Amino acid sequence: MADELVHYEVRRGIATITLDSPHNRNALSTRLRAELTDRLEAATADDAVRVVVLSHTGPVFCSGMDLKEAGGASAGEQGVNEFPAILERIWTSPKPVVARLAGPARAGGVGLVAACDIAVAVDTATFAFSEVRIGVVPAVISVTVLPRLLPRAAHELFLTGETFAAPRAVAVGLINSAVPAEELDAEVTRYADMLALGAPTALAATKRMLREPRSSDLGEVFADMLELSAKHFGGPEGQEGIAAFVEKRAASWVPRD
Repeated sequence: MADELVHYEVRRGIATITLDSPHNRNALSTRLRAELTDRLEAATADDAVRVVVLSHTGPVFCSGMDLKEAGGASAGEQGVNEFPAILERIWTSPKPVVARLAGPARAGGVGLVAACDIAVAVDTATFAFSEVRIGVVPAVISVTVLPRLLPRAAHELFLTGETFAAPRAVAVGLINSAVPAEELDAEVTRYADMLALGAPTALAATKRMLREPRSSDLGEVFADMLELSAKHFGGPEGQEGIAAFVEKRAASWVPRD
């Protein structure tokens, strides 16, 4: 629909969710949050969707919470109260999520980027944890950002609010790749196509494995990982993948043109 703030499209197993509120730099307004939540739920529920791409229109990926809405509201009325559920939906999505940034991200927008499994930005994009400069704390986004950032960089960037460029974002672990603008879509497609080669259940299980804490007991960890590995080797996807490899054909889950 022309008046929606978040668009949704599925092609070749890839769902593209596009933030389209350029008038306020794709700020996380009440309406945008609601529509983004709906689109994420739709992608999760659709068995035809293998990979999700989070994109945007306009020059800014996302500027964070809508400060015009936040002004004058009490703690219990702040839109940030709804934000953890959005970040958790992306972080725990059984389907890989790729962030596509053709422009800057700030504050909550950086939290969205960090929640995604893979993030690709133009090399001119900039980032900032600007919260302390307006008297607030980057608390909610720290849940997704801190697992990505090098600890020393996290202290520096959270405390100073300094703007940093895409190459630095790659160096500190926030994004995977920074490319010239004319190469952005090709780079996003490259990642999405690679992700679509993975088996759906195996991808979901791998995502769970990556985010779950591990015991300090090495023997216990090996036992758990052996159980997980054997389960998937002997499962229907594992057996289909092995057969496809032996028969030199694409596995049944690989999207067809």
